[in-house]
Amino acid sequence: MTDYAGLYTLGFGLIFVGVIILILATILISTKGMKKGKVKASGVVIIGPVPIIFGTDKKSLKTILLFSVILTALFIVAMLFYYLLLR
Repeated sequence: MTDYAGLYTLGFGLIFVGVIILILATILISTKGMKKGKVKASGVVIIGPVPIIFGTDKKSLKTILLFSVILTALFIVAMLFYYLLLR
């Protein structure tokens, strides 16, 4: 049987680092204060091969749409590759 303890540790470590980065980014934004102006943002939630896209303006939506289509295509190629490899 293969020992996956190193992979579990790596996974938890990456999650921990991500949470720390989010906390530091929130602190930096709140201490500098927000200047009055327009805020442009967008995001994507990928559930399986289906992207759900949201945003505040058309330019950021187009950019995130392009990234999500590329990521979804890579995901499908990876699934097909592993399916053909492991069958």
